[in-house]
Amino acid sequence: METPIDTIPRRSKLDSIMANLRNFPPFRVSREALIVVSLFLVAIVGYIDYLTGYERPLLLFYLLPISLAAWFGGFLTGLGIAVVSIAVSMVSDVAAGIPALGFWNAGMAFVSYALFAGMLSKLRTLVGELDRRVQERTAALQREVVERQRLDQEIAQVADRERRRLGQDLHDRLGQHLTGTALAAQVLKDKLATRSAPEVTEAEKLVRYVEEGIDLTRNLARGFFSPELEADGLGVALEGLAENISERFAINCIFHGEEPIPVRDSAVATQLYRIAQEAATNAAKHAAAENIDIRVTADGSELTLAIIDDGVGFPDKVSDSKGLGLRLMRHGAALIGAALSVQRNGRSGTTATCKIRIPNHSESSFAI
Repeated sequence: METPIDTIPRRSKLDSIMANLRNFPPFRVSREALIVVSLFLVAIVGYIDYLTGYERPLLLFYLLPISLAAWFGGFLTGLGIAVVSIAVSMVSDVAAGIPALGFWNAGMAFVSYALFAGMLSKLRTLVGELDRRVQERTAALQREVVERQRLDQEIAQVADRERRRLGQDLHDRLGQHLTGTALAAQVLKDKLATRSAPEVTEAEKLVRYVEEGIDLTRNLARGFFSPELEADGLGVALEGLAENISERFAINCIFHGEEPIPVRDSAVATQLYRIAQEAATNAAKHAAAENIDIRVTADGSELTLAIIDDGVGFPDKVSDSKGLGLRLMRHGAALIGAALSVQRNGRSGTTATCKIRIPNHSESSFAI
């Protein structure tokens, strides 16, 4: 293994954020209720203004109901509350014993209130426009992410289909051709042996080389295509993978798992198989492992695939960008909504773990 890496599907995070944004209820208030609340606040401020006397005017505090009306009701509503605020202020001053009505002060206050309500309503409009644009960009981003996920799944399906085709061609065409060649070479060897020809030794070598080519072709075909996956046989396929790794690299590779493994989606089974194949092959080829365990366990609604080896492991700090095998494992896990982690197994060796949700009894397949 090359580098530790923890992968959490990005799609689940984005879907959670989008769901929270969609479920967050927007604040709405009726115009009648808004006017009632604003007038109530004006009355409270006016009463306090009356109690403090005309020597201590509270014109600034009337901005509270005016701002509330302008923000939620618009400029005209805020302007109406401003007029009421001016009237209440003048009445409170007269009731408090002001010697003159102060129309000049009232006019200046009204102009100030009107400008404040206008700027506040304009700010509200700009905020609403910004919010609308953010929602549009968010929706566009979500559509782009969904489209990208769809394309990734299509690419994975096409790649898997071509991989199966190549494996079948290797097994059926090339394998059969080499088998026929081996039979012909065996017949030639037998004929040379009956004549006691000196070329018998070379014929035996030819037969042996062709038979080795047949074994190599079969191993390559197994790496490209596992027919057990098409028949809900992930456990059988992983067991065959362990046998293939043991034969190819002359090491001890064992599969541990319960039967049947509750994976009915062929796409999910294929990706889990590819992850196990990549991890086991990487451990045998690059980590010099002598023992590899492929384990599948189901705990409640979670399925865990673990590949454990006793190889040399990997450095604690290695760039995540290095290692095509790990990137392929990450991509495969992301396609099926699984969580992949690769970490050092003690002082030596590596543990690659892939966890995915398994369906309930009411579900028919994995949710991807």
